[in-house]
Amino acid sequence: MSSLTDMQEWQVLQKQFELEADNPILKYFESGQNRFARWSHKLGGLFVDYSKHRVSDKTMQLLMDLAMARGLESSRDQMFAGNNINFTEDRAVLHIALRNQSARPIRANGEDVMPKIKQVLQRLADFTDKVRSGEWKGYSGKKITDVVNIGIGGSDLGPRMAVTALRPFVTDKLKFHFVANVDGADLSNTLKQLNPQTTLFIVESKTFSTQETLTNARTARAWLLDKLKNKDAILKHFVAVSVNRAAVKEFGIAIEHMFEFWDWVGGRYSLWSAIGLPIMLAIGSARFQELLSGAYIVDEHFRTSPIAESLPVKLAMIDIWYVNFYHAKSRAVFPYSYDLRYLPHYLQQAEMESNGKQVTREGRPVDYSTGVVSWGATGVNSQHANFQMLHQGTQLVPADFIVALQSFDGLPDHHDKLVSNCIAQTEALLCGKSEQRVREEMQRQGCPISEIDKLAPHRVFSGNRPTTTMVLDQIDPETLGSLIALYEHKIFVQGIVWDVNSFDQWGVELGKDLANTVLSELAQTSSSTTHDASTNGLIDYYKNSKAEAQRKCGPD
Repeated sequence: MSSLTDMQEWQVLQKQFELEADNPILKYFESGQNRFARWSHKLGGLFVDYSKHRVSDKTMQLLMDLAMARGLESSRDQMFAGNNINFTEDRAVLHIALRNQSARPIRANGEDVMPKIKQVLQRLADFTDKVRSGEWKGYSGKKITDVVNIGIGGSDLGPRMAVTALRPFVTDKLKFHFVANVDGADLSNTLKQLNPQTTLFIVESKTFSTQETLTNARTARAWLLDKLKNKDAILKHFVAVSVNRAAVKEFGIAIEHMFEFWDWVGGRYSLWSAIGLPIMLAIGSARFQELLSGAYIVDEHFRTSPIAESLPVKLAMIDIWYVNFYHAKSRAVFPYSYDLRYLPHYLQQAEMESNGKQVTREGRPVDYSTGVVSWGATGVNSQHANFQMLHQGTQLVPADFIVALQSFDGLPDHHDKLVSNCIAQTEALLCGKSEQRVREEMQRQGCPISEIDKLAPHRVFSGNRPTTTMVLDQIDPETLGSLIALYEHKIFVQGIVWDVNSFDQWGVELGKDLANTVLSELAQTSSSTTHDASTNGLIDYYKNSKAEAQRKCGPD
């Protein structure tokens, strides 16, 4: 593939940027062509307003031309056809198959994967029904009351986010806990809340070798055995989601209690698979199917829509406009819903692990920015924390605002105030406040001219800050599925345009490998000499400090 910055379509966009970079967004609303109607889209339970952006009609067309020139249509079709587009690992990318609601076969390496997917889904549903009904009992014959998910990365963030987001649909017969951090505080604080006789642990690890997950799982197993005094208790209190049957069996989990997924399911795209077992246990198998159906709505839109009419493509290319032409370094996500509080964390992994790459698919260093720092937190809290920088800071930070039309909490006054804050913030970021307006307001308040001259510059808001607003009918399984799938496909589009592999994560592996080396050296008494001077010093400092603490705590 040609270098991105050498392409004619890129060069044309660069000239367009020079012409329009300083244009106020409000200018694009003055044409009388109803920009809001043309620059918004209803898709399933989502309504997306992307009109508040520094993008003209002409620029959008040029961005679509770039997407087409990068072979997006062909790449999209290859993914849905099951081609091994994750070429560094020689794997297909078929999270879309996990939520396929049609009779259309989807193949990986020539095999239709749909029968196996349906088989695993049925096993998950059967198990879910047993636990939720109380038919599945612990070793001592008591019903399960608590479910602990042990995983990390996609095996934690996806289930944690979805179970929290779908709180109104979660059964009140089970409590859900999520343990990911190898810091002992995470697991020990969780175990303090639990009755071993009524606790079910789900160990989620594709390889069943992830250090953090296995460390927590082994500690949880030791806790259970210490409390119940019989190793057979593991059979009724531990299940696994993995592909490594031998390791699962060695741990003590019965193979019939292992739920499979496949190497063409990436961790950060896996909540639709058996990794979603905690979600299904929380909301039930029927509601889980609604989650899949919501994603399928967006999948079909992306698969069948012309590129120029595709919502994920438009949102992806708007981001590229900011990252590569305005040189924006970050993008924020603000869900105006307490239940969606883990969504920014989830998207952080999805975006930064996918497209934070430094070489093209051919292995050449890129000479343009790829990926973006994704961050955010819930509104209204963010308004009293980080919005100062959005409104008056020197960095351009495009932001997504997410809000629901309906609340399940029966407090309409609260919800109206929540929605009003969300809409008002996007207006404030767009329109700002001029110095003239500031002065007029201060004059009406009776401020002396000297005070106005002193304070007015501090009260000016430049505005012209871009936002996308996503309005959900309500936060239910189907709409949540659509929302997540929308972001997934946006990430895919960006990866194609940037010519990077969005589906590997080699950058995660180096630190993990080195951690094992350092861990072995922490058990040695000799000084460390095999690393750089700083790393050697840190290892020795830890070992010496630990030894000193042990001496102080030892017998007198």
